[in-house]
Amino acid sequence: MSLTPFENAEGLRIGSVEFVSPDEIKVGLDIETPDSMAMNAGTPRAFPRVNSYVLIPNDTGYLVGQVEWLTVERSAFPKRRGLQDFGLIDLPYPLRKMSLNPLGTLRRGKKDLYKFQRGAEAFPTIGDGVFLPTDKQLRSIVESGDKRYIKIGTSPLAGNAEVRIDPDRLFGRHLAVLGNTGSGKSCSVAGLIRWSLEEAQVHAASRPNARFVVLDPNGEYTRAFTDPTIKARVFRVSPSEGEFQLQVPLWFWNSSEWCSFTQASAKAQRPVLQQALRMRRNAAPSGGNSTPNNSLVIYLQGVQSSLTQEVANNAPFATTKDGKYWSFLELLKCISGSLAGLVAKTPALSEFITPVSDIVKDLIDNKCKNDRGYNKPFQYGDIEDVILVVKEQIERLGGHKTNCLYINEDVPIPFSEDDFLIDLDFLATNSGNRQWFDFFLARIRTMLTDTRMGTIMGGDPGITLVEWLNNYIGSNKAENGCITIIDLSLVPSEVIHITTAVIARMTFEALQRYRKINGVALPTVLVMEEAHTFIKQYKEYSESQDAASVCCQVFERIAREGRKFGLGLVLSSQRPSELSQTVLSQCNSFLLHRISNDRDQDLVHRFVPDNLKGLLRELPSLPSQNAILLGWASELPVMVKMNELPQKHRPHSDDPDFWDTWSGASKPPRNVDWKEVAAEWQEEKLTRKKCIHCDCYLTEGEASFSYEKVEGGDFICKTCLGDYSDCPNCGCKTQNTDKCDNCRG
Repeated sequence: MSLTPFENAEGLRIGSVEFVSPDEIKVGLDIETPDSMAMNAGTPRAFPRVNSYVLIPNDTGYLVGQVEWLTVERSAFPKRRGLQDFGLIDLPYPLRKMSLNPLGTLRRGKKDLYKFQRGAEAFPTIGDGVFLPTDKQLRSIVESGDKRYIKIGTSPLAGNAEVRIDPDRLFGRHLAVLGNTGSGKSCSVAGLIRWSLEEAQVHAASRPNARFVVLDPNGEYTRAFTDPTIKARVFRVSPSEGEFQLQVPLWFWNSSEWCSFTQASAKAQRPVLQQALRMRRNAAPSGGNSTPNNSLVIYLQGVQSSLTQEVANNAPFATTKDGKYWSFLELLKCISGSLAGLVAKTPALSEFITPVSDIVKDLIDNKCKNDRGYNKPFQYGDIEDVILVVKEQIERLGGHKTNCLYINEDVPIPFSEDDFLIDLDFLATNSGNRQWFDFFLARIRTMLTDTRMGTIMGGDPGITLVEWLNNYIGSNKAENGCITIIDLSLVPSEVIHITTAVIARMTFEALQRYRKINGVALPTVLVMEEAHTFIKQYKEYSESQDAASVCCQVFERIAREGRKFGLGLVLSSQRPSELSQTVLSQCNSFLLHRISNDRDQDLVHRFVPDNLKGLLRELPSLPSQNAILLGWASELPVMVKMNELPQKHRPHSDDPDFWDTWSGASKPPRNVDWKEVAAEWQEEKLTRKKCIHCDCYLTEGEASFSYEKVEGGDFICKTCLGDYSDCPNCGCKTQNTDKCDNCRG
């Protein structure tokens, strides 16, 4: 016999309201209320349970409450169910009670559908009934919202209802994935990327026009996207077959990155470094390599600028007892020596160099001497004559006599590091503070000649900005793939922060210019693993910023402005308390895995209002693969059991199998060959062969090296030869009784 609506509703009743406030509702449970498992809600469901959901009817639908705590209170008299209980003696009696946090309102729509909305328009009164939600109502609470295209898991607290997210909300306003090591962060990040692309593939007519750039400090993600349907482009220091050389050329770096890399002091060295960058960028105004003409123009403009500055400082006209006078004389001698070197280096340009060289030499030899051969202050007209000759030669070479370096020092125009060092040396001498630059220049030369950095900072001399953008951000309609994985695991520690900062900044600035030209944003997601290493808090008002600070500043800018240009940020970190508060405060969505550190727990508790913190108390005890989703991507904080990722699609971040290795049960076996490790470390090359049957490895040159080549070009170890025999024609190993397949053909 079917129940009437009133009877059905009464069957779901569990108690009544006893206390009401804006952030807490206390409920007294009925005697008949289940104490472990509810069987009357459609399917068996654990109840009562902390953080589960209950409903309180009101004028607009149902007020949704989340259970914060359960307790037993002693009543002075028993709670009677009716006439049959009036014979009970009034003695202390245990009553169950629970506290609810009001979350929002569940409204009834058309066709018996429900829609959840955050916020409570009306609170209950004392005595109102409290009910268990049906399965349909539970799903409506968890699955609320529009454009929920991507399923990321199920909610164990809501009858395993599907948890789906809106990618515009999740990626558009930045996401932080936080949790202890081993809690499942990397699998969640890899899963979010994969599930998003798989769902986009269903809705797209062709390949999804998506772009994910993954900055991977531990080399975890290279094996997570190897299947043909989602093939990633992998860039690393020492690429394997099918991978690409990581390249972040020096001419990509802006002045802030150069200053942090060289540790330039703010007062003396930084202005000279910026001027050298500006000169070198302007030496190739067409965007190509500099020509001798352009280099000479830039040099002469530097001479003009230095002389004009010295005149403004009154250095040429000071007395011979003043140090400024002798500094100016040293500058003239430096210019004379540099001009002589330029004539020897570029004799074709001697007609432009010689006039300047002659007048400067005359100034040194004659114009600063009195009748008795002693030094005297220069005449104003003599200095003006030199500046005039310099301007004339600049004009003859096609330059601007106004000494305008139109191209900013931060514009990514190619230049040679050798030419840059020459400019820097010249400007350092001209600055009059040469003593502050000797060690500075030596440090730069040492770092630029480091072979570990050369492959990254130098790279292919023919690479262009267009090629780099196509390779690293993605070509038109993502024809070369949707995922870029940048493996930073072997990048030298001296440049890892700069490399990361340059890649992130170039991605951001490219998207800025895309929107400026096209009027619309190009949605792109930048993923930063181990974010606490690269987005660490720093001293904001320090005079000089190190590479880590510059890297953090780049991500702070992306966090503040990236949304406007279509750049979404995904951070993964096990120490949220060490992250920049600027970046973390701009993240609108959070996926929280197990967090046990008390400082980190205190931080994440600030993400939600006080009345919603009950769910976060489960963070220290969350099992792997479980997380709490909260923020802009979810209508309310919800516990999620993330979808299972197949082993082959997981990042390489598994827990080490100590016991299996110790007991000899590990697969594959942990054979140790330190010679191969040492060879790789010392950048030597050894021949390494893999058996196609047992997957073992041996290295050529070892005493145990025993491999045989089989048909098809593969190798098999001696222990696996089995039924193989020699081919009478070519001598390879084959399982055929006569010839191998190649010889048969």
